Amino acid sequence: MVGYPRRLDAAEAEHDSRGRTAANSAAVLRDGTVVANYDKVLLPNYAVFDENRYFVAGGQPDLLIDIAGIRAGVSVCEDIWREDGPPTAQAESGGRILLNINASPFHHGKALEREQLMRSRAIGTGAPLVYLNLVGGQDELVFDGCSLVIDERGELLHRSPQFEEDRFLVDVPIPGVGNAATPPPPPTVTPLLEPEAEVYRALEVGLRDYVDKNGFSGVVVGLSGGIDSALTAAVAVDALGPDRVIGVTMPSQFSSEGSVTDAGLLARNLGITFHEIAIKPPFEALTDALGPVFGDRPFDVAEENIQARIRGLLLMAISNKLGPMVLTTGNKSEMAVGYATLYGDMAGGYSVLKDVLKTEVFRLARWRNRDGEVIPDASITKPPSAELRPDQKDSDSLPPYDLLDAVLERYVEDDQSVADIVAEGFDEDVVRRITRLVDRNEYKRRQAAPGVRITTKAFGKDRRLPITNRYLP
Repeated sequence: MVGYPRRLDAAEAEHDSRGRTAANSAAVLRDGTVVANYDKVLLPNYAVFDENRYFVAGGQPDLLIDIAGIRAGVSVCEDIWREDGPPTAQAESGGRILLNINASPFHHGKALEREQLMRSRAIGTGAPLVYLNLVGGQDELVFDGCSLVIDERGELLHRSPQFEEDRFLVDVPIPGVGNAATPPPPPTVTPLLEPEAEVYRALEVGLRDYVDKNGFSGVVVGLSGGIDSALTAAVAVDALGPDRVIGVTMPSQFSSEGSVTDAGLLARNLGITFHEIAIKPPFEALTDALGPVFGDRPFDVAEENIQARIRGLLLMAISNKLGPMVLTTGNKSEMAVGYATLYGDMAGGYSVLKDVLKTEVFRLARWRNRDGEVIPDASITKPPSAELRPDQKDSDSLPPYDLLDAVLERYVEDDQSVADIVAEGFDEDVVRRITRLVDRNEYKRRQAAPGVRITTKAFGKDRRLPITNRYLP
């Protein structure tokens, strides 16, 4: 079985009033010949899925094919996710085994959720189920594989590893049918990854495939000495190898000596090429040039953003000259509330941590250090700071990250209202402040680099809101 977009013939296309010309299909091949086509019946139109926009729904939900005298039902992805979907009709029509192919995108915890659902489908239809899933990354999406074979009692016969391609052979007992006298050895049921390992692998695969499939030689990362850039660099090395990662620290007059030291220590631990470029000279040149315009106005966010934009310019220059793609290092908490500089630290081609909340960044960094310190301990334990003015800390302008992330999870990922969140015991003024920041910074997120999706509500295709939300009198 091979999944592909099937172009409709002229007669089929003529009947579609919306001008769609393709179906999301599975071709059944035997001896080099297509013996059957199955067009996906249930077309999801939510979250990252837009299938109803492009594809025409199939009209043969009970399609069965013959495999050595066994009638098998064929379906594609969403068809099996609904209890009343085509596989149920196939089993009712005499299907003895159900074959389902998928491009089911990852979010944390989905493997277990998917497995429980497939067990219920096998039990409900009374037929063994073979569930195949794609492996790899495409833009924001990561597909985690974890293919399954389940018997009619819901017992697991096979589970492929997560995030790895797998070829496997399974002897599937068919109720009432004698199987071969000498079946092949039973395949391994690979254990599921622990939560931090699962997310970390998703970040690796998403980055690796984005870089390799788009033909980049490697990546360049600005290393601030903080935890976000450190984790980004660690993921990059694990995904691509140290020879394809360049680290650059760009201290200003506001950078602490410890931040520069931590950036250098991280680079040595990872074995990557490392450069230090001071930004004080270009910062002073720019502020001098702007002096006649700025006048005697005090130092504020304008000067802070100039520093971030100098760093973005330097990284982009390295990218243009040497070829590696710039990675942005911001996390989901920062992107949610706009704690990032357009054309500065947001400049780059891909964002590894775009869907990772700050509290999870800490967990992943500690997990990465489980076998020895790679990310310097000081990068994990020191108070987060952008270091764009003297003695600056994130907590000067943001609530503590554990509080911020708790509200963001409810507002962004769970779609709860302000009233719902307050009812859970959160301070109303804090909740309103955070949600206002989320709403007003949609314009920044719209200009952000793509990044790995690890939740059910990533910024981008999952959460589509207008920038402008006001009527004028």
